[in-house]
Amino acid sequence: MTSQERVLTAIAHGTPDRVPVDMGSTPSSGISAIAYSNLLQYIGRTDLPILIYDVVQQLAQPDDAIISRFGIDVIDIGRAFNASLSDWYPIRLQNGATGYYPVWFHPQLREDGAWCTYDDDGKRLLSMMPEGATFFDQTYFPYQISYPEDYCDLDAQMNRVMWSRDVHSPWDHASDPDFYAQLRQKTMHLRKTTDKALMLVCGCNLFEWGTFLRRIDNFLMDLICEPAQVDRLLDALLERHLATLEKVCAAVGDIVDIIRFGDDLGMTTGPFMSPEMYRQFFKPRHRQLCEYVHKHSRMHTFIHSCGSIYQLIPDLIDAGIEIFNPVQTNCAEMDYRRLKREFGDSCTFWGGGVENVGVLNSGSPAEVHDQVIERLEVLSEGGGYIFNTIHNIMPDVPPQNIIAMFDAVREFSERNRAKSAG
Repeated sequence: MTSQERVLTAIAHGTPDRVPVDMGSTPSSGISAIAYSNLLQYIGRTDLPILIYDVVQQLAQPDDAIISRFGIDVIDIGRAFNASLSDWYPIRLQNGATGYYPVWFHPQLREDGAWCTYDDDGKRLLSMMPEGATFFDQTYFPYQISYPEDYCDLDAQMNRVMWSRDVHSPWDHASDPDFYAQLRQKTMHLRKTTDKALMLVCGCNLFEWGTFLRRIDNFLMDLICEPAQVDRLLDALLERHLATLEKVCAAVGDIVDIIRFGDDLGMTTGPFMSPEMYRQFFKPRHRQLCEYVHKHSRMHTFIHSCGSIYQLIPDLIDAGIEIFNPVQTNCAEMDYRRLKREFGDSCTFWGGGVENVGVLNSGSPAEVHDQVIERLEVLSEGGGYIFNTIHNIMPDVPPQNIIAMFDAVREFSERNRAKSAG
């Protein structure tokens, strides 16, 4: 099987020739620049550049050599942009390695050691990475004080939020006059030159944009106290998301395999809202997004939603979501056996393959190996599974454990093939 066939077979709940693998196809299934640089050092590939394509989360774009070495089956089409080293400039990572930022990103170093980004006038602080931190935090929330009378300035305000202003590829080129023509051309080139499944990260966040604009504490209260204002904002967001999807589907809907939405709906203890509240505000709008994609493209719908979302999964499936990531199994009601038993026939799980905290970051390679095998036995049964960690591989993960993780996946697949052949 090709990588594309392997991923699509798993999504269709068929049995692929081996477990499909992801690392780096989305900014929630990737690897931090520091962990990546440590990995390159460990395997003797310091010749490979450390391209920090997601500057907010400080994530590295895996090189083709790493994709090949670890059998990664899916790539982000954003990697077709910023393809020349002239699109990047060198910076120094905290571990002393040289990384590269996109040429458009120039944070300023403050006297206290914090890296900061500012509005165009240089006065308003938008985001900050304190000294010793390994990612940027949002500091400016455009509608924190109150909702506006109308949304004529919504685009401008969204562009002051770090998730939009400092966005990863390909969307860092979205203002180019020929962006969608470029998107199609570059995606066509990827389709002709790689056998990997192709992922497009497209956001379309609803709940999260409410928290980015109003701040999370305000927006959570608004769901109860200001439902009319929430509806107004969500309608304005949905209008913009559907307009984007129209262009995306026309440009690459016949080439890309998976489109990734994002909306972190869960905490460690449960969802941010009741299922009834999800149905009131978000399900109808998620349904519209999914219906548009399914009607106008061949792409499968994927949602990244952290935390405990067990109570919301039936409604998300009913709304049209096909694939769930990151499968955060250390949260309430998110036992991977229960998820597979109750929902495994109705969706695909993308993640949950090993606990990032407590095993991948601080366990032994043997402990990593054993947990990966244990989870694959359950999650890969009957298809509907793509292996990935629970969210991004963080800076404290030793390279030995990353290698042990991928070795375990390969061992599991080889063992299963031997059983089938026997």
